[in-house]
Amino acid sequence: MVSGVGRFGLRGCREYAYIQASKGGGATVKVKKVPLERFSCTSLSSGLTATRPFPSEIDHEPMDGRKGTPTPLKSLPFGYTFTAGAIAGVTELLCLYPLDVVKTRIQLQGKVAIPGQDSYTGMVDCFQKIIKTEGFGRLYRGLVPPLMLEAPKRAVKFAANDFWATTYKQLTGSDKLTQNLSLLTGMSAGATESIVVVPFELVKIRLQDRNSSYKGPIDVVLKTVKSQGILGLYGGLESTFWRHVWWNGGYFASIFKIRAMMPKADSKTREVVNNFISGSIGGCLGTMVNTPFDVVKSRIQNTVVLPGEKPKYGWTYPAIVTIAKEEGLGALYKGFIPKVLRLAPGGGVLLVVVEVVTGYFRKQLGPPYSA
Repeated sequence: MVSGVGRFGLRGCREYAYIQASKGGGATVKVKKVPLERFSCTSLSSGLTATRPFPSEIDHEPMDGRKGTPTPLKSLPFGYTFTAGAIAGVTELLCLYPLDVVKTRIQLQGKVAIPGQDSYTGMVDCFQKIIKTEGFGRLYRGLVPPLMLEAPKRAVKFAANDFWATTYKQLTGSDKLTQNLSLLTGMSAGATESIVVVPFELVKIRLQDRNSSYKGPIDVVLKTVKSQGILGLYGGLESTFWRHVWWNGGYFASIFKIRAMMPKADSKTREVVNNFISGSIGGCLGTMVNTPFDVVKSRIQNTVVLPGEKPKYGWTYPAIVTIAKEEGLGALYKGFIPKVLRLAPGGGVLLVVVEVVTGYFRKQLGPPYSA
């Protein structure tokens, strides 16, 4: 006796259907284009009960995971993916934010030191001088904008990555992600994410600057709108776009490759370790690719452009050339150490938290979202 779960007509049409065979411990097999007139059928609310199908007309395809390729899990609904990304983002931010402050300070520092101001020789020196002259709390200066941003930002990152992965697989007719699709998916997710983050990034950068005279996030917004108009909050949009495109492309594409190279996890603990390692390496590679764009973004967003003035840094790629000529190629990697120390383990934290939270959601929802 076998049970069909597809939708069948009564006129002997040929359709795809899944049946559950009673033999062999209930292995699932796939039935393709079986003429329904060859079955003895009884209509049920969920499909049909059929007896004695003709073996020669059944194309068997193992689907129970014990043979062949297991059935891929259904993608989680958008709300669940969004929530998982939000939780991961806030967790990563609270753990590693001081490194972002140090990174920004070093990036904003020009080649020639300004008299009366501390000059930072590196990450440790920057940490020490900030704490000594401004207090430990200064390391969390500007936390509110990214904290408000982090939930939607990371949520958009992973939700957009899931959306674009599904979209590109459908467009290419592929049933799984390839290396090239992973790269394209990551870059598309980065482009989507960049649109959301620009105003928050601008406020954060201006608060983190050592010369900042702003009282807080609202003060930055009000003064920026007053002097530059509402579009002033989107200063650095183009450089932010490139920063996120290249980081996300490097991150998601490398995760795909690294996971394929790592030994298969045989326990939950090993799975967490694998995710952290692959996410950390992905974060490191993404940071290596996008740091020059991040330097340009920081400088553009920290510049208040008054009407009639021409900003020193305009478009991203010409700005990269300008910085390299005036300060040397090394200037394009200012703040790299604190940045990579944040985003490498940060990438690992993001991936681990997302996997744990989505795993919990899948378990609660059950099939077809979980095995």
